[in-house]
Amino acid sequence: MDATTLRALQAPLKDQYRNTPDDAVITLRAKGSLDDTSIACKVETGRALAVAGLHPATGGSGAELCSGDMLLEALVACAGVTLKAVATALEIPLRAGTVSAEGDLDFRGTLGVDKEAPVGFRAIRLAFSLDTDAPQEKLDQLLKLTERYCVVFQTLNHKPELTVTAARG
Repeated sequence: MDATTLRALQAPLKDQYRNTPDDAVITLRAKGSLDDTSIACKVETGRALAVAGLHPATGGSGAELCSGDMLLEALVACAGVTLKAVATALEIPLRAGTVSAEGDLDFRGTLGVDKEAPVGFRAIRLAFSLDTDAPQEKLDQLLKLTERYCVVFQTLNHKPELTVTAARG
């Protein structure tokens, strides 16, 4: 896809959202079911069933997906798509590229071994390796705009309002 095609595709959406801001607010949903035979949750991805379980560092077998890995995978997916869209819009040629994310966890927190240890990632590093001849100032702009428009990055960077409920049935 080139910049002209991308702009043509997005122009009516941008106009609609400018004219009717409420149309731009949508609710994304994820759903899973608890496994009745093991410590696992079956997540419906829309494409397949993903079974998440305990990480081996918390007693899991490693056979199921780790939700921490899935979070990093979501970040990589979103950042990769965002970077590609921004590069297309700015007409920055990319011959190839990779996106990687890594995060540091202290499992003492999630296992309740040390109440001072954080539960969750204490640091996440997102990296791009790009095959391009674009000048550094264009790459700097590409990175800045990718950070700005990547939904998962911004969600991690600015904590959203969270609620948790439970109901019988």
